[in-house]
Amino acid sequence: MTVTAPQIRKPKINWMAYTFIIGPLILYFVWIIAPMLYTFYLSLTDWDGISPQAKYVGLKNFTDLFNSLGKEVPSGFEYSLFNNLKWLLTFITIPVAAGLGLAVLLNQGIKGDRFFKLGIFLPQVLSMPVIALIWIWVYNPRDGLINSLLTALGVTSLPGWLGDKNMVIWAIIFAAAWRQVGYIMILYVAGLKNVDPLLLEAAKIDGASAWESFRFITFPLLAPVTTIVVVISVIDSLRSFDMVWVMTRGGPANSSSVLAVLMYIQSFNNYKMGQGAATAVILFGVSFIFIVVYLWRVMQDELEY
Repeated sequence: MTVTAPQIRKPKINWMAYTFIIGPLILYFVWIIAPMLYTFYLSLTDWDGISPQAKYVGLKNFTDLFNSLGKEVPSGFEYSLFNNLKWLLTFITIPVAAGLGLAVLLNQGIKGDRFFKLGIFLPQVLSMPVIALIWIWVYNPRDGLINSLLTALGVTSLPGWLGDKNMVIWAIIFAAAWRQVGYIMILYVAGLKNVDPLLLEAAKIDGASAWESFRFITFPLLAPVTTIVVVISVIDSLRSFDMVWVMTRGGPANSSSVLAVLMYIQSFNNYKMGQGAATAVILFGVSFIFIVVYLWRVMQDELEY
């Protein structure tokens, strides 16, 4: 008696499911992929935004930008590039640490914790231009909140928070970080809900201090949230435009400019679409490198674990 093996039936393809993603894929290609590819193309031309044709110049726009680095008088590109790096390094350290600290503190069940969470998160619901206007008033050299407090305390007030070339970029970064802290805090608060309290209780019984419990239990379990927080912080820091544009428009003398502001000025004020596109490509490259390196490091740590 021969036994025939059961025939394996191929799964039926549900074409209806694919039709639901065609529309979003088309929109994603039209609004994201196609403009990105066109920007790469424009970065290799000297198009002025008006002429019917763009002249191909190869990598000239990129070499011109990088050759402007290290001059005796810093160029707009040099200011913008290093200001973006300052913004990035600040965003992945101070707001992340402050948001994590506030999340851990408010997760202890203190009285009125919901009120404090709401107050800290409230700036996040305001748009960046509104935040910029608020901080313009705060930094006002004559009637601003900071200088008024310094005067009341008998301390000499500073003449211009947004007018000093060495101080202006840090003043803007601080205003943006103030808004970012609440968002990061909420992400960590959500992550702390997934930490098993039994693990913390067991560590406490074993004699672990609060810092040791946080370092060896809580923080490692927050690794997925930390990955999201760092990636979001990198993206937000490198696409900073509205805060700078509303508060200073890159001034004084390009000292507060960032790559997004320089890209806008080159493209729409100076009619140098090729250089503006090259600046956008460099901005994309910087953000891509930081995100890929960080995600690769996180994945390596997870594989070793």
